[in-house]
Amino acid sequence: MSASDCPSPLPTVTKFQVDSVTFPLSVISPTSSNPLFLGGAGVRGLEIQGKFVIFTVIGVYLDPVAVPSLSVKWKGKTTEELTESVPFFREIVTGSFEKFIKVTMKLPLTGQQYSEKVTENCVAIWKSLGIYTDSEAKAVERFLEVFKDETFPPGASILFALSPKGSLTVAFSKDDSIPETGKAVIENKLLAEAVLESIIGKNGVSPGARLSVAERLAHLMNGNKVEEDAKKTDQEEANDLSHGDKLAKEN
Repeated sequence: MSASDCPSPLPTVTKFQVDSVTFPLSVISPTSSNPLFLGGAGVRGLEIQGKFVIFTVIGVYLDPVAVPSLSVKWKGKTTEELTESVPFFREIVTGSFEKFIKVTMKLPLTGQQYSEKVTENCVAIWKSLGIYTDSEAKAVERFLEVFKDETFPPGASILFALSPKGSLTVAFSKDDSIPETGKAVIENKLLAEAVLESIIGKNGVSPGARLSVAERLAHLMNGNKVEEDAKKTDQEEANDLSHGDKLAKEN
């Protein structure tokens, strides 16, 4: 029986504030009626002339069934052990449970700018795994087409719903709302997985989100509540970015 047939109760988590963006403790994606819990959040940013500049803020939501599913192998591990573990994040990325990603703009971006960078990262992941085929190349073309005429001012969001069956639903929002339907559905499991991996994977664009997901899941798998109403400043996010980069390089 799939998670959608028998929804698991939501784990006890809180909302998460990163910079001025608040991610609620749960959401319902455009592709499902089941609530998903906030697995973690972080930023995508760069150090520019001595200042940490945030481009986007990213929240990652998971089906509650992810917790018992991941616990089979990873229960008892510390946050640091999980953050360092490539297999742990690969299991999240490839797990047969629903995932949802919300990417909120801090600086304006065009659809072309965003989609070209995302697909560049996805292709790099596929090539490293030796799984880049004509099917993925066609999925990339479709992804670029969906974003071609879009613009994203600060506060706008890009939304990705990842189905357990492998489809990637793309939606857009000009504010903090989540639309009831997506703009496009791309039927390519490897693309759906690569979009998430490009964010929280070993070389992902948001080490802070990677660390946050590891921290929250470590608590939940060990039977603890995520009680703190987390808030992170720009400097704390910069520190997480450096820490995440360091752990990835060490691994």
